[in-house]
Amino acid sequence: MHKQLYRLLFILFLLSGFCGLLYQVVWVRMAYAAFGVITPVLSVVISVFMLGLSIGSWAGGKLIARFCASTGKSAIFFYGVAEIAIGFGALLVPLLFSFGSDLLLSSGEMDSAGYLFFSALALCGAILPWCVFMGFTFPFMMAYIQEVDARNETGFSYLYFANVVGAMLGTLVTAVVLIEVFGFKTTLLIAGGLNFSIAAISFIIGARKPAGTAGALPDSGPQPGSQAYPVLAEITVPACWLLFATGLISMAMEVVWIRGFTPVLQTRTYSFASLLAVYLMATWIGSFLYRKQLAQGRTLSTQKVLTGLAAFALLPIIMNDPRLQAGIPAALGSIIPFCAALGYLTPKLIDQYSIGNPDLAGRAYAFNIIGCIIGPLFASYVLLPTVGVKVALLILAAPFPLFVLIRYRATVFTRDWSIVLTTLALCFFFYASVVNVSYEEVYAAYRGNRVRREHTATVVAHGTGFNKMLLVNGIGITQLTPVTKNMAHLPLAFLKEKPRSALVICFGMGTTFRSLLSWDIDATAVELVPSVKELFGYYFADAPALLANPRGRIVIDDGRRFLKRTTQRFDVITIDPPPPVEAAGSSLLYSREFYQLVKDRLSEKGILHHWFPFGELRILNAVARSLASEFPHIKVYKSTSGWGTHFICSLVPLDSLSVVKMVARMPDTAQKDLVEWHRSKDINAAVAAILSQEIALADLLVADEKVVVTDDQPYNEYYVLRRQFARMAGTYRIVR
Repeated sequence: MHKQLYRLLFILFLLSGFCGLLYQVVWVRMAYAAFGVITPVLSVVISVFMLGLSIGSWAGGKLIARFCASTGKSAIFFYGVAEIAIGFGALLVPLLFSFGSDLLLSSGEMDSAGYLFFSALALCGAILPWCVFMGFTFPFMMAYIQEVDARNETGFSYLYFANVVGAMLGTLVTAVVLIEVFGFKTTLLIAGGLNFSIAAISFIIGARKPAGTAGALPDSGPQPGSQAYPVLAEITVPACWLLFATGLISMAMEVVWIRGFTPVLQTRTYSFASLLAVYLMATWIGSFLYRKQLAQGRTLSTQKVLTGLAAFALLPIIMNDPRLQAGIPAALGSIIPFCAALGYLTPKLIDQYSIGNPDLAGRAYAFNIIGCIIGPLFASYVLLPTVGVKVALLILAAPFPLFVLIRYRATVFTRDWSIVLTTLALCFFFYASVVNVSYEEVYAAYRGNRVRREHTATVVAHGTGFNKMLLVNGIGITQLTPVTKNMAHLPLAFLKEKPRSALVICFGMGTTFRSLLSWDIDATAVELVPSVKELFGYYFADAPALLANPRGRIVIDDGRRFLKRTTQRFDVITIDPPPPVEAAGSSLLYSREFYQLVKDRLSEKGILHHWFPFGELRILNAVARSLASEFPHIKVYKSTSGWGTHFICSLVPLDSLSVVKMVARMPDTAQKDLVEWHRSKDINAAVAAILSQEIALADLLVADEKVVVTDDQPYNEYYVLRRQFARMAGTYRIVR
């Protein structure tokens, strides 16, 4: 095959991999908006993505020969058709997400088995067809390589290398540049345009070089089957089953890493993108080393790579020890050796198994991807809820040393490298299982603390007195503070008539919910994580009585989804998004589209209260613009605690609230609740402190109307370029 054609095919497959990961990054975020920001949504998207690749890889390898024989067309023509189909997915998946979300509105609360099952079906129906076409691309392109160069026995690893490079670039460029600059919809259109361009080039190649007309140049390098490739004969393990096991373990580990490293990486969108990018970069390094050694006629044995995996799989456990205070580089770096070893092993096994045959390659790759399908689900629904991060990683790492010891026990200590790697693995295992502790174990060790594990998150309640805190996946969510009481009393006091009902989105410790009930009204709280509700009694002794109050209820659901599916209207809706403001869960509660939902669920003279904790000044400006775009009447108050901002919003003119008027509107029980944590117990002083912090909305609005949060361009969530330019210009500011 001509070198130029090789390079062109490499570029096409690189761009195809770029688009594939672009879709995954965008689809995950869009799935959060449609089905809720919960771990099962992430796991299902990844698993369905892999399911489509598996079906396409397996079926494509079996079908491509028939397609070519029955039509007389080159395999690259059908590769182009697959790329066109993938491009249409860019247009249709957002519509299918919206359609599926609407169908599920009557399926019950988000933690119900019915919702989890039917949302998985909806996600599957939305993205599976396009992922099947992505799976077709490997065997279709391999078939074309066989058409033009029947001697090529390593076509899979060549394409795998190109695909991984493209996937890494797709992850980084999408998260860092495309979404921030263009938004989700335009980013998808860019990817669709690339798919259509790949298809057009493929059709041109097929027309100019039909099947069987191209050939390799004499100087194109060593050819498979020659003396330069004797390593292809070394098949020492059941390749397909090993590929299945490595796929399951690696993808399960990815889900566990995301939760385990959350205290270090935080919950920002860039956390997932950076973890995925490092995963792919390391895979690329391993694939590159394999291709380089393959060209030299020597590769590492499967036994050696597996022994390395046995040691490397334990590094993330060690670096997850909070006592080490490992930063982001150390945490991400700990997964590189493991992922690089997998990047080396996967194409090696498939090359050995297939010897260039697209049908066999598709079958082997399908085994690997089937493991990738099961892995995230196994981690989310079985391992994390039952044993937590540390033990889950130990369980997932265990098969590698066991396999080496069982399969290669006769030779494992007969070579220097075997002794070194095996000893290293045993030392790592001892440290990880005996010496190492996870953040869950740190909190569980203190008397009185409570740790709850579930498929959604790991929740920790700890501390005593006013030092009590709530942590979700190691991130501090809230603490006992009068600010959360003000989130109830301030908006309710703005109502000219006696309030009848109120809704709080984000239950947290339950302080705001408790304060709402002190007004003797119907109070509803929406919470995403079931275990958070269970810990209500840890923070308040009167929690059992409040839970028994017929006027109060706590719903486990996503806030946006609850507003879509309820028909109830509320006099007050108060929202306290979980920190940080850059997290996906927060941006979905700050967008214009969300505020449009809120307006539909407010009574005629209802009040929205929205809390902004602290962060970049430009994000506060964007939130203010989003609110001002939907609500004509807004009052703004800085927090009495010196951090955070209260927004009071309405569709009708807001009353001018004085200390006397606010106190007069508050029932005695509400007044007692407001001053509960004040030393003086003076209601007038407490109210005066709140109302004295008013600022003008105009002070928070900037001239640039593009500084706004929308579902398509979440200004707070994607910020790398903006902040970099602001720092260079000296205009970056943090507000409390």
